[in-house]
Amino acid sequence: MNPDAIKVACSNCSLRELCMPVGLTPDEQDLLDELVANRRKVKRGVPLFSNGDDFIALYAIRTGFFKTSVATEDGRDQVTGFQMAGEIVGLDGIVGNHHTCDAIALEDAEVCVMPYNRIEDLSREVSALQTHVHKILSREIVREHGVLLLLGSMRAEERLAAFLLNLVQRLHARGFSQSELVLRMTREEIGSYLGLKLETVSRTFSKFADDGIVEVKQRHVRILNTQALRNIVNTPACH
Repeated sequence: MNPDAIKVACSNCSLRELCMPVGLTPDEQDLLDELVANRRKVKRGVPLFSNGDDFIALYAIRTGFFKTSVATEDGRDQVTGFQMAGEIVGLDGIVGNHHTCDAIALEDAEVCVMPYNRIEDLSREVSALQTHVHKILSREIVREHGVLLLLGSMRAEERLAAFLLNLVQRLHARGFSQSELVLRMTREEIGSYLGLKLETVSRTFSKFADDGIVEVKQRHVRILNTQALRNIVNTPACH
């Protein structure tokens, strides 16, 4: 397929405010529209890139959901993050010119391919783009700090509550419900990300349901009491 056939300018994209700088001049916007080389469709279960692949581009997720993971020394997959439409993946490759994790589509997805050499060239002409890339990198550092806090000091209930609140907040920024979501990842993948066993994740979901905080039907989750989830995260554990 000719990539130009499915190429749509960033300026016309409904997600542009999530993954591109705002407040650009028309000339800067025209330059930015040339940044996306093409779009790439990724089938569910297929890697967008794998650990060890050459780093050539950043990818803006247009539709779909991804997980990033690294292989542990004993061969297990450790989930390091979940990414959705409007978010950028591939930042791990900047430091050493090759990817250090796998990015797997959790459902059929489409990404905008942004060659990194073009980003560097354009950053010299459009200062807002350079600032935006720095913000994305900074956001990733903050996210990793949050995950370390989650894994280092939170109980199972706090971890799952924080995870659900974060997920629904990100989905809401994309126009979805503040209280309903479909989990694109398995309980096992959630457990890997949160440092919890599968049984603990299932048991904690059941406890939240019994307490009237959430309603769970397979992968459909409805949050009945957002404040209760916030209280769980903000209440220190008794030692």
